[in-house]
Amino acid sequence: MRKEDLLEKKIPPASGVYFFLGRRKEVLYIGKATSLRTRVRSYFDGAISEKRSPLIEQMVQEARSLEWTETDSVLEAMLLETNLIRTHKPRYNTRSKDNKSYNHVVITREDFPRMLIIRAKDLADDGTYNKVYGPFPDGVLFKSALKIIRKLFRFYDTIAPSDAYRNKIRKGKLNFNRQIGLYPENISKQEYARTIRHLILLFEGKKERIIRELERDMHKAAKRKAFEEADMLKRKVFALQHIQDIALIRDDVRVYRDEKHFRIEAYDVAHLGGMDMVGVMTVLEGETPDPSAYRKFIIRTLLDADDPGALREILERRLRHTEWQYPNLIVVDGSTAQVNATQRVLSARSIHIPIVGVVKDEHHRPKRLIGPRKLIADHRASILFANAEAHRFAIGFHRAKRRKRIRV
Repeated sequence: MRKEDLLEKKIPPASGVYFFLGRRKEVLYIGKATSLRTRVRSYFDGAISEKRSPLIEQMVQEARSLEWTETDSVLEAMLLETNLIRTHKPRYNTRSKDNKSYNHVVITREDFPRMLIIRAKDLADDGTYNKVYGPFPDGVLFKSALKIIRKLFRFYDTIAPSDAYRNKIRKGKLNFNRQIGLYPENISKQEYARTIRHLILLFEGKKERIIRELERDMHKAAKRKAFEEADMLKRKVFALQHIQDIALIRDDVRVYRDEKHFRIEAYDVAHLGGMDMVGVMTVLEGETPDPSAYRKFIIRTLLDADDPGALREILERRLRHTEWQYPNLIVVDGSTAQVNATQRVLSARSIHIPIVGVVKDEHHRPKRLIGPRKLIADHRASILFANAEAHRFAIGFHRAKRRKRIRV
């Protein structure tokens, strides 16, 4: 497959799964991505032999076309990738073949089924399991995914309610896990069976069906005036529609050095003595602004002037949007305080993106840049352009907000 063929395709920046297809439309390779556009481009930007194994280089040369499926989150992309690899068994997905150490998820056949993590070599073949999902080659990513799933649906794992009461230690662990929110609390067999059914639907890529069921139950609860139950169901629907899977993205945060696709996000804050405080995000792709990716933020958590605090709020809100492509570099208007505030937000989510601060003089002109020297040397002009664009956009947004308040 040639790079020219790729450029004809309008690959979205959304999360999802991509397929390299051979001459007879057979699936050669399946992969997942936070940004389909960025990940697929990485196979064709620069010398592929420097970035990929010889086997993947051979696969790209053999491929004749590319297809993809978008997902709402990286978590769903990860589950879909696993199911599709299991179904199609692509010959270039060698990492997922014949390896007895990879993790699988199994759901047991019990009154209160457990969801267990079992390595391939330890899988039983005696009808013990109701469902088996996997393999999941990346152990760290897999465990992060399970933590996210557990926030959506609490389930039993190593200890089942049926045998916990035969042993004081197991009973104590069961109760402790209930208290810290790992296990469901005071749930009937029927209710728990519903939870397990929803887990199965999630692993099989049928999230929309879960949402429809929950919304139907929410309306029923509201009709009979069970408002607490309706509110709980509403929050669960929202959580499913806005899966917070930042932890799964760090594997996809790569710095591609190709100048044409080097992405910069620049941030700035504007206010007048703390009043009408706003912030913005602007984006440069290569040396070209991408206004469609610009974003505005009204600061909600601060009453006084606090630029680092405002920047922290902006970044936290930005990172909730896992569907937005991640940048190769973040530029902030300010000095060490702003850079440190940005770094703390990223570090809390195990995200590694370089940061550059643009320090201004008393006339608000760039005085110096702080951050990785090599990146500053390679991208100085783009960094300053991105910063100026963020400042322009922030001032315009602030003035519009202030005028609106004065008119009112």
